[in-house]
Amino acid sequence: MTSLALSTKFSLYPNSTFLQFQCPNRTQRITFPQIACSATEQPKGQQKRPKKKKSVTDSEKGIDPVGFLTKFSISHKQFSQFLRERHKSMKDLTDEIFNRHIDLRDMASGFEILGIHRHPEHREDYMEWAPGARYCALVGDFNGWSPTENCAREGHFGHDDYGYWFIILEDKLRDGEKPDELYFQQYNYIDDYDKGDSGVPIEEIFKKANDEYWEPGEDRFIKNRYEIPAKLYEQIFGPNGPQTLEELEEIPDAETRYKAWKEQHKDDLPSNTPCYDVIDNGKEYDIFNVVLDPVSQEKFRAKKPPLAYWLETRKGRQAWLKKYSPCIPHGSKYRVYFNTPSGPLERVPAWATYVQPDAEGEQAFAIHWDPPPEYAYKWKNSRPKVPKSLRIYECHVGISGSEPKNSSFSDFIEKVLPHVKEAGYNTIQLIGVIEHKDYFTVGYRATNLYAVSSRYGTPDDFKRLVDEAHGLGLLVFLDIVHSYSAADEMVGLSLFDGTNDCYFHTGKRGHHKYWGTRMFKYGDLDVLHFLLSNLNWWPTEYQIDGFHFHSLSSMMYTHNGFASFTGDLEEYCNQYVDKDALLYLILANEILHALHPDIITIAEDATFYPGLCEPTSQGGLGFDYCVNLSVSEMWSSFLETVPDHDWSMKNLQIKHLCMLKSYNQSISGGRSFAEILFGEIKDGSHDTKKLLLRGCSLHKMIRLITLTIGGRAYLNFMGNEFGHPERVEFPMPSNNFSFSLAKRRWDLLAKEGLHHNLFIFDKDLMNLDENERVLTRVLPSIHHVNDDNMVIAYLRGPLLFVFNFHPTDSYEGYGIGVEEAGEYQLVLNTDEIKYGGQGLIKDDQYSRKTISKRGDGLRNCLEVPMPSRTAQVYRLSRILRI
Repeated sequence: MTSLALSTKFSLYPNSTFLQFQCPNRTQRITFPQIACSATEQPKGQQKRPKKKKSVTDSEKGIDPVGFLTKFSISHKQFSQFLRERHKSMKDLTDEIFNRHIDLRDMASGFEILGIHRHPEHREDYMEWAPGARYCALVGDFNGWSPTENCAREGHFGHDDYGYWFIILEDKLRDGEKPDELYFQQYNYIDDYDKGDSGVPIEEIFKKANDEYWEPGEDRFIKNRYEIPAKLYEQIFGPNGPQTLEELEEIPDAETRYKAWKEQHKDDLPSNTPCYDVIDNGKEYDIFNVVLDPVSQEKFRAKKPPLAYWLETRKGRQAWLKKYSPCIPHGSKYRVYFNTPSGPLERVPAWATYVQPDAEGEQAFAIHWDPPPEYAYKWKNSRPKVPKSLRIYECHVGISGSEPKNSSFSDFIEKVLPHVKEAGYNTIQLIGVIEHKDYFTVGYRATNLYAVSSRYGTPDDFKRLVDEAHGLGLLVFLDIVHSYSAADEMVGLSLFDGTNDCYFHTGKRGHHKYWGTRMFKYGDLDVLHFLLSNLNWWPTEYQIDGFHFHSLSSMMYTHNGFASFTGDLEEYCNQYVDKDALLYLILANEILHALHPDIITIAEDATFYPGLCEPTSQGGLGFDYCVNLSVSEMWSSFLETVPDHDWSMKNLQIKHLCMLKSYNQSISGGRSFAEILFGEIKDGSHDTKKLLLRGCSLHKMIRLITLTIGGRAYLNFMGNEFGHPERVEFPMPSNNFSFSLAKRRWDLLAKEGLHHNLFIFDKDLMNLDENERVLTRVLPSIHHVNDDNMVIAYLRGPLLFVFNFHPTDSYEGYGIGVEEAGEYQLVLNTDEIKYGGQGLIKDDQYSRKTISKRGDGLRNCLEVPMPSRTAQVYRLSRILRI
């Protein structure tokens, strides 16, 4: 479970030349300033001197590299200088990007050209980045795994200076079929694939174009291309003109010829053909201008090119299937073959969208996913609106079933999505969806960033999952791992082209200090192209609504975050900080929020990096929310090492409680909170009942205080809501690859008892936020803390939250200070019988009135009953005017 801290509202650089976008009808378009140029020169005397544009400073654009430091009145010379230098580096980086890409949309859309793509001219195009390779070919079952049949051509069209390889794979002509008459013949494969199969020949389309497009007389000289020069020759020399240079007499000057021609044709009837006059400017070198008739000129400019007829020449998919067989059939297995200085090797393409990473001991391969358009998945539901408060249900598809096996996307749709909706959450966050070879890594050592994990289903199965979630009103977030990558060479990116520095740093910096994973080279433009395009790929192809950026501390520091942090700002700007990684995160947030305005980005950082959720224009990194793992360690410490009587209420005031996240249920080997709280339930003895009551009470109180004391979003891991009794342990050699703990006990919800009661409470907790908008209100001010009584209380909006963590002492009329005098109604009580409590607060005690007595520095006091280990939420229902 987790609450998340919300950042200041994200905004792009106002009036900036760095990144601008327009949003007509939700269709995004990024534009950049271009130099205006004219092909015509103004007449002398009418030329205007261009006005010098006044240079616009960053401050005038609303950009302040140290803005968030000023906002919070923080003064630190070294960190301020670091932010200014980082801002300058960002400008230099964008200039470098614009030397290679037309704009940032182009920078983040590599998936449109890299990998395998169907071309309208009956072929497949394949492009890959491998600067260290000397030879590139595509091999697979479609060509008998031959490294010579489909290879890149020599020269620029096969390999450019940046290391990109380009391969064309022609479709195969079927027996008895003749090649297309037009070398540019195109076919509709996906869009309007049923059009063009009417059987109308090309000649009829061309005749139709000429008949409908040209007006009478306009196409006269197009059909008879030699008529103009022949008539001109006849006009000058007569019907029996000279045939050789020797016979050529002196030609009259242009003005004389022009006047004679005008006199000869002065009585001609009007014509639709454009009127062009040739005149002499009287220059010795005999340069002529063509003066156009204004009416004809305007008419010509208004005429649109005949693109509609050009598109009509496209044939449909049925015509293509009749004439050709696909060069790479749907479902084909393939790899990319490189010849490198260290020898030949085969790799899974970096941009592959469907991969089989571990095919029963065989080498991994990509799968060409190109189903016929009539069978491809069609989206049914639109994306839900982003709610004001996020209640996130984090889940792992593979362990989401009740059976000890890998669950599929279809199983998840059938069993988990309805449960999430019923439980009151409005967002699901999926971990382990991106392809990874080793299942026990939970998906954090991703190998193929553009592919959904094949162990759960196909790409279309995942689209259906997202679509069904949207149909239920649920947003879908994805856990993205760009902070490091798997070190696997056969299926991942390590040594992709035979070199050690293709996607990653070399030497020690290229490897994680403790995990052995590879570290991306964020300062390389082509690596940025790959990662930024990957972020754009998931919302574009799969309609993902947000990202959870995993383990940012691993990428932001060369020590991978494994260092002692005291909170001194110098630790965030010293020689161990990876500035290139920070620039990447800034770019990632700016591009994502520009291309997908409603997208949500969440940062996971254990080092509390300053400005993580501040706008990039004010020196921040631009995330919408941040989550921190350290608070779960506090709860674990309290539960496992601190006796119940020694819990300090002052420690519960920590501001980062809003970012508590329990990974004990998602990392193999850790005990779940339920295991810690309930222990081993052996029998129905008195001690066991006391243990269950203690665990049940603290479970509800921890969840209530986590949601209400901190941030503006809340995250819960799958099963925590009902106190899942077992930890998660993925199949691995140490447990003989057992799936016994890699599942969820949904059967417990069908039985009356502890787990059913905890689920009912969590459901009402979600309803409390939905009805009272708890997470959207101003963060609470904790005004009552008593370590002796182990009581803590705070106000958030019209709601009063009171907690009694004392293991034995109860209070009949405990005084809590409130500002408003009036009547307070009990709206949530953790001790209710339906929640597994004892029901010690009776119905006649649910409404309480304030007394005229100052308490906790506030004007009034509310006396409330507080049984031990319980929490209550009161709402101001009626204000008393005194």
